[in-house]
Amino acid sequence: MGTAAGGASSGPRYVQIADEIVQQIRAGVLKPGDMVPSESELVERYGVAGGTIRKAMVEVRASGLVETRHGKGSIVKDRPPVRHRSSDRFRRSLRRGGQAAYLAESAQSGATAKVSVLYIGPLEAPDGAAERLGVPVGTQVLARRRLYFRNGTPVETATSYLPWDVVKDIPELFAENPGGGGIYARLEDHGHEFAEFVETVQARPASKAEASELALSPGAPVVHLIREARTTAGLVVEVCDTLMAADQFVFEYRIPAED
Repeated sequence: MGTAAGGASSGPRYVQIADEIVQQIRAGVLKPGDMVPSESELVERYGVAGGTIRKAMVEVRASGLVETRHGKGSIVKDRPPVRHRSSDRFRRSLRRGGQAAYLAESAQSGATAKVSVLYIGPLEAPDGAAERLGVPVGTQVLARRRLYFRNGTPVETATSYLPWDVVKDIPELFAENPGGGGIYARLEDHGHEFAEFVETVQARPASKAEASELALSPGAPVVHLIREARTTAGLVVEVCDTLMAADQFVFEYRIPAED
């Protein structure tokens, strides 16, 4: 059959093969419950030795997207999406209970979640965040950038931008773990009571860099969500710029029908 059309990944051949199988799962070519082709089938498809396929399958299993069943081979796991309840996820009662929204939502969907902190520190405010925060472009803000994993697979990136004047006297906001309830709880601890959270959502294809960071196929659909955290004093004390793998989330909103 020859070598199947592969992705643009570089590195050892077994890594390229593993990347292609993972992308087929992420794209839905291999669906939950499907068997991954057998070693002999993959040897014929890719024209490589069995040892190369076995190395590739080690990488595929490490992605968390498949499970091995004795005597049957590898099967694609069922991956129910995280239900993103935007109308409920920032309730004050949840913050006071020490719950972080993403971890709580992942647990409800039966997934294992992890958050990796990529950067915390000063940064010049980019255009969009500066406008929403009401500060000039290039003003120093605190940036907190995270990468979120679900069952070992990266599914979301998020960068929070917070006004320096607001955060400079809140040391917890400079720590990887700001404590129970997250950064919103710490802001409220210091007198910044929230009135509302405003989210802007756009679906679009991932850029090459975005696809690489989220382990997606080039041009795969993503959801770009920008959230403003507004206080009762009328201040925007955080802008959160989030990019999500579209197949990993379901968005749920409750909209009051009041006058």
